[in-house]
Amino acid sequence: MRKGEQTKEYILQKAAQLFNERGYYGASMSDIMAATGMEKGGIYNHFKSKDDLAVQSYEYAIDLMRQAFAAAIKGKYHAVDRLQAVVGVFQKIPDGAPLGGGCPVANTAVYTSHSHPKLRAYAQETMIEWQDFIRRIVQLGIERQQLKPETDVEMLTTLLISTLEGAIMLTQLHQDDSYMDRAIAHLTNYLQSLALPEG
Repeated sequence: MRKGEQTKEYILQKAAQLFNERGYYGASMSDIMAATGMEKGGIYNHFKSKDDLAVQSYEYAIDLMRQAFAAAIKGKYHAVDRLQAVVGVFQKIPDGAPLGGGCPVANTAVYTSHSHPKLRAYAQETMIEWQDFIRRIVQLGIERQQLKPETDVEMLTTLLISTLEGAIMLTQLHQDDSYMDRAIAHLTNYLQSLALPEG
């Protein structure tokens, strides 16, 4: 990676964290300059504007999530194992993995619901992508006779995402891991109840 590319990635890493923690309007260019140790001109050598930086920072954050999901399900064949792996990625979010500040999709949706339509649209597209990702795992699990044929794909997809996003919010709000622990215990039991006996 060339020096210019390294510098740009460094800026994205720092800015993505700030935007995720504070939102588009809560993270000023002064904050980003302080976090990167760079002057505004140096940052704008790589980005057209704060808006451009915010969008690319969001894309950077989502790519980290994609990498986390891909690594989690790698080598797992059974649908329950793959879904548990996805759950495990969400479980680590309050602890700052892969990015501090919480879920970048939920944060972007909340921070930009009325104030930044472009970022809101990106968040909506990402959530649709995540829903499709879970749907494919469930549908393939039914086809492979790993999950009960009556499994409701849409209900399971909605249950997983809404439970996990809610658990992240409660865990961060109260600074109490027990909310996430209870959500994980419930989802683990529920996913196991959907599995067909092997053989």
